[in-house]
Amino acid sequence: MKVTRLPDVEPRARRVAVGTFDGVHLGHREVIRGADTVLTFEPHPTAVIRPDAAPRLLTDPARKAQLVASLGVQELVVIPFDAAFAARSAQDFLDDVLVGRLGATHVAVGENFRFGHRAQGDTELLRSDARFQTRVAELVEIDGEVVSSSHIRGLVLGGAVEYAGRLLGDPFTLAGTVAHGDERGRELGYPTANLVPDTAFVTPGHGVYAARAMTSTGETYPAAVSIGVRPTFVTGRGELIEAYLLDFSSDLYDSRLEIAFLKRLRGEKRFDSVGALVDQMALDVSAARDIHDGARP
Repeated sequence: MKVTRLPDVEPRARRVAVGTFDGVHLGHREVIRGADTVLTFEPHPTAVIRPDAAPRLLTDPARKAQLVASLGVQELVVIPFDAAFAARSAQDFLDDVLVGRLGATHVAVGENFRFGHRAQGDTELLRSDARFQTRVAELVEIDGEVVSSSHIRGLVLGGAVEYAGRLLGDPFTLAGTVAHGDERGRELGYPTANLVPDTAFVTPGHGVYAARAMTSTGETYPAAVSIGVRPTFVTGRGELIEAYLLDFSSDLYDSRLEIAFLKRLRGEKRFDSVGALVDQMALDVSAARDIHDGARP
């Protein structure tokens, strides 16, 4: 899939799906269905318009592109969203962006999509434009709840990653660069790859999770992942993501690691002794392997 900034797009007729698409969840996928081009915004518009209300995101640009590509889309067009773009009128968005630059023949949006200065553009304005056909995708509901990025963020923050993955259509995934730690896990027989959470993105609630880890070379391994502050030890460190990759023994320092969360195994807990912690870690690792193997296609 080609990723293009809006100023660099080449002229051609396009079937365009428009949205922020944070998470590329099942509702977003209904909007994207049938599109050859996805038009999105970077950064999230709220981060520009109301920085104090900006949400912690489910996907970074790389993950969003990965998910969009998996849907068979030919091109991801990214609008560099800033104050100047936010000030443009809804009609200008239609005239200059959708028609002038993208050559849209078909436009798909969600039913709650708004655009243009002060969000004055809506689905009725899109439908009234005869230059392209408009499809408005209804909100998707699962178990009586609307699938939305905000709902999924809440699930992930609460540790309900398995259900969040169901609404996303893929496991919730985060990535980062492996940092040097105090090697406590190595001393206990479970060397971990440590990631420092990025506060711009959602991190699952404190606890231990079964996961799938992908290294920068594209290899995947089952993993047991702990998120928290390690209450059994006095470390002085803040929140940390510690991933123990099963059947892996190489050095991952300073490389990118991607973690797909499959299921929460338990909450964070302070143990009375290091021995009790090690015994529980053995149980966590065994459970993580079983869940990972059961989740494989």
